[in-house]
Amino acid sequence: MLKYHSERHYSDRIGWLRAAVLGANDGIVSTASLVIGVAAAQATRDDVLIAGIAGLVAGAMSMAAGEYVSVCSQADTEKADLERERQEIETNEAFERQELAEIYVSRGLDASLAAQVAAQLMAHDALGAHARDELGLTETHSARPMQAAIASAATFAIGAIMPLSVVLIAPRSGLIILVAVSSLSFLALLGGMAAKAGGASVIVGSARVTFWGTLAMGLTAVIGALFGTIV
Repeated sequence: MLKYHSERHYSDRIGWLRAAVLGANDGIVSTASLVIGVAAAQATRDDVLIAGIAGLVAGAMSMAAGEYVSVCSQADTEKADLERERQEIETNEAFERQELAEIYVSRGLDASLAAQVAAQLMAHDALGAHARDELGLTETHSARPMQAAIASAATFAIGAIMPLSVVLIAPRSGLIILVAVSSLSFLALLGGMAAKAGGASVIVGSARVTFWGTLAMGLTAVIGALFGTIV
């Protein structure tokens, strides 16, 4: 007799991985771009550092607030759908059982077996069966606002510290180049690690974040240089 055992899947990591990668990526890109833009405007090292620290704090709080509000909206929608489904089960259980059976038929079961499966699942956990098979809601993919907010803020701050640490030790004359090169290296490493954790191609993961990081830093450097020349 086979025993049930829990397997770990890449999808189990979706909740925290998405927020963590997004936060760290934004922390590196936005902070590096900010300090490069300010440095390109001929600001002093102290001004560059102050701008970077301000960007770290503002960015981390913005990420936390944005993720929290966004995921709360998702959670509210999920709760509303579940409440509606609960009411429908209470008022018309036969129809809901037939609806569930039709879903299983569409997935390949014959009608009689689908009816048996629907009946047994609803007898065990009617709302859970409809949440999973009709609405596509599972524990793994359920919205967790606070988890997303904390992960985004923390990883943004960690990502932002990387270019800021380079600002502290790099000579002023080579600050822009060193921040850009080190930040792109961090991004490539982050993209590769995230891709590996998610079971995707490491090369593709590294390449896409590096591309967008290069574009962001390049544009802010140009704008900073133009602003410094005009002012």
